[in-house]
Order: sequence, then C-alpha cells, then structure tokens
Amino acid sequence: MDLIVLVLITFVAATVNGALGYGFSSITVPVALLFYTNRILNPALVLVELVINGYVLFINRKSIRNIWWRVAPILIGLVIGVGIGSYILSLVHPAWVKFVTYFMLLPLILLQAAGIRKPIQAEKAIAIPFGVAIGTLYSVTTISGPPLALLFNNQGYAKQDFRAALGVIRVGEGVLTGIAYYFIGLYSYDSIAMIPYIVPSVLLGIPLGHYLIRWMDPETFRRICMAFDALIVAFGLSRVLIELELATALTTYSILSIVMILNAYLLFRFFRDRTVP
Repeated sequence: MDLIVLVLITFVAATVNGALGYGFSSITVPVALLFYTNRILNPALVLVELVINGYVLFINRKSIRNIWWRVAPILIGLVIGVGIGSYILSLVHPAWVKFVTYFMLLPLILLQAAGIRKPIQAEKAIAIPFGVAIGTLYSVTTISGPPLALLFNNQGYAKQDFRAALGVIRVGEGVLTGIAYYFIGLYSYDSIAMIPYIVPSVLLGIPLGHYLIRWMDPETFRRICMAFDALIVAFGLSRVLIELELATALTTYSILSIVMILNAYLLFRFFRDRTVP
C-alpha cells in the first residue's frame, strides 16, 4: 500500500513540478511522511530532485547571468544551513522531525495561498541568513520551494530568471545535502530501494505537467495545488501531534478544522477576485 501511494503522489508531484518548475518535494513529502520517516525518505528524494532541478537549471541556463550575483550570497548561507540541518536529522527522533516538517511547512503554504507579496528592501542583508534557514529546512525536510518561491515572487523576478534562480539554489542545496547525508551515513538500502518506484513517475509526470500548463492558467493551477498541500500538511500535523502526545484528539482535529476553513476561504477569495472585472 505504501509503495502504491508513493508512486501515485510522486506522479502528481512531478506533474506539478513540470507545470510550475517547483513543488516536487512540497507535494511528495507531506503524504509520504504518513508512511516513511525523514531518514528513509530524504536521501531518495535528494537524489531524484538533483536530476529534476538540474534539468530545470539547464533549460533556463541563459538566465543564470541575470540572477547569479543576487543568489550567490544565498549559496554561501546554504553551506552552513545544510550542515546544521543534517546534524539535526541524524540526532533527533523521527517523529519530532516529522513534527518540525509539518509545523514549518504549513504557514509557508498558507502565506503563499494568501497571496502576500511585499518586496524586501534589504535583499543583500538577508541573503546569507536566508540561505542558512533554507539550507537547514531543506536538509531536514527536503523542502525549500515554498519559501524560495515566496522570496523570488516578492522580489519581482521575471519568469525565466525565477526558474533559473530556483534551479541554482535547488541544485546547490541538493549537492550539499547529498554530500552531508553520505558523510553522516543516511544512505541505506531502504532509501535507495525507493528510487526505482519514483523514477517512472517523474519521467511521466514532468512532461505531462509541461503539456497541461499550456491549457490552464498557471496561477489557478498553483493555488489549487497549494490548497491540496495545505490539507495534507494539516492532516499530517494532527497525526504527529497525537503520536507525540502533544495534544488530545479533540485539539488536533480542531486545528485541522481551522486550517480547512482558512484554506477554503483563501481559495474562495482567490476565485472571487479573479472573476471581479
């Protein structure tokens, strides 16, 4: 059952990634963590994402020169952050890592869904600290797309520059995290054995995403994906809160209900505003 779910969710995630240029881990991880721990899941996803993001970077390579000096300080921060995150992953109990993953991901998704876009004036000043935070987040969760997309959208990156910037950062974090995982011994048989089940989904899903986005409004597609992701993350968070005995069932399902209502409102507001002439 777990492998069937893994194949299906990675296919959906690859389709989203093919359409938007990001989203593979942020769709895959919340669902897959219902069946696997981060220590098993992360190493497999890092290797798969290196190929995906390498492809994204390659097809947008002409825009690298436009964004290089803006993202280079973030890469410096990544080196520190990946070291911190990998160390945390190797020491902390898997259930607590799941909790951190869901807890950090949920507000990032809801912020994007709320459509909050305010350019950061001190972009250079926050670049290295942002890189540290992204490196830590990615090496613990293999997710960095939502905060990166939030930053680059806020800063008004053009479409090709946006994808090139994402590609540079995500390839950088993937290489660094892959090396860190190797040295702390996270690559196991169980992790590597997942890859053959993921690869066909990626090979089919990414071209499908490229095709579908030609017939859909990209922003509408993105918001529907975020609504789905928010529900899965909220459900995963409610489960892990019970597992860690941090809250009663009533409290966790209350949190889930609040997120569902907020998520529905944000989606309703989005479609309402799109129809206003």
